[in-house]
Amino acid sequence: MNISFIVVVIYIGILFCISFYARKKASSGAESYILAGRGLNTTLITVSMVGIAIGGSSTIGVAEQAYKVGLSAGWYTVAWGVGSILMGLIGAKKYRELNVSTVPEMFEKFYDTKGRIICVIGQIVIQLMITSLQYIAGGAILSSLLPAVFTLKTGMIISAIVFIGITFIGGMWSTGLCNLFNVPLKYTGIIIVTLLAVAFGGGIHNISLKIPHAATYFHPTAGLGVPTIIVWFIVMITECFSVQGVVQVSFCAKNAEAARRGYIIGGLLMIPIGFLAALLGIVARATYPDVSATMALPKIITSLNPLAAGITLAALWAADVSTACNMLLGSATLFSQDVYKRFVNQGIEEKKLMIITKVFVVVLGIITFFIASQAKGILSLLMLALSLTTAFTIVFIFTIFKPSICRKNSAFNTAVAGMIVLVLWQLVPAVRILPHVIYAEWIVCLTVFLITPLFDRKAIKDVAGVEIA
Repeated sequence: MNISFIVVVIYIGILFCISFYARKKASSGAESYILAGRGLNTTLITVSMVGIAIGGSSTIGVAEQAYKVGLSAGWYTVAWGVGSILMGLIGAKKYRELNVSTVPEMFEKFYDTKGRIICVIGQIVIQLMITSLQYIAGGAILSSLLPAVFTLKTGMIISAIVFIGITFIGGMWSTGLCNLFNVPLKYTGIIIVTLLAVAFGGGIHNISLKIPHAATYFHPTAGLGVPTIIVWFIVMITECFSVQGVVQVSFCAKNAEAARRGYIIGGLLMIPIGFLAALLGIVARATYPDVSATMALPKIITSLNPLAAGITLAALWAADVSTACNMLLGSATLFSQDVYKRFVNQGIEEKKLMIITKVFVVVLGIITFFIASQAKGILSLLMLALSLTTAFTIVFIFTIFKPSICRKNSAFNTAVAGMIVLVLWQLVPAVRILPHVIYAEWIVCLTVFLITPLFDRKAIKDVAGVEIA
């Protein structure tokens, strides 16, 4: 009897039970489905944000990197946490008060239709990239920790069924309520396995004796280096202000204050978990120094007693489920709200729009699964894709805090500039004079936004439709 597998099956069953309960709350129309009827309280906003951030990259990914570089890999989740806190302090209330459903909708509200279109294109590229990554992570977790049951392909298929099913059944209510279960599970699992693994390795002192260059491995920054850590902070702070799947959580809050508190508390909760995952990677390096980073962590987990291993497996997979469902719903929301409703059927009824959104959940779920099954190097491209959010973040910040210098073409020009920078960075190596594309994105997009008023004198309008002086 494979106890670990049974634990995972029970976990999946619990998620679907929660989703069917959530379906009742999400059945009144599109807003209740994609935005939870704008009724999420602080607790649900908090667990939703933690659910998005603490995914496969923040657990398995951090542990694998720590196997190579040490404790400094934990800064990844600190960067996420700081981004969430700043979003709570600066942006969450503002987004909620706009009463919109998507970032592109905000672009059109203040700027123009072409600004919305270019934002939709950029957001869809980002969202599909992130969503595809979740299938790869989910399949990798199941196949590496239960190799007798799953291959990478079958693990991806099961992951896809769960991701699509949960999102399809209850929308944002599903993801929010499932995260009430997922977040405590993932934290409990990671804490338990880290403590057991450290004890298994004979304690921190004995572990350090088994690792060459232990001083570097246990140094807070030396392994990765400060420049790389700074890039993480810039990228994660930038994406927290403008990726649809992240921002959509603020649209779901019952009020602006709940949005603000949820992002701040969520950010604080994110900060320590990365260093626990990093410590787990260090233990794996000390215990299994001659295997790949990918295989060392599963060996550590499967060496535990079956029940602890099963809980840990469910916890790591829960991390991936949380991220995947939010991102898949965000992708479907972009297509239903910013493509179908805006350009195909503007007068569609709420319940019919909910059905259309559910169709997009399934279609996009299948498309992103096939993208994931064919993708190579998607992990290395993720940070590049997230850098595209720079343009959207700049537009949001100036729109809310300095609208007097915004012009009708500011959003469109800045978004196009961001896409051009990304394309050139990929295709023309000679332009890579900066350490990371995120620096180029900020310099170019900010410059384009600030010089646009020199050529465009038409001011934007406020939410009430009045031209801003």
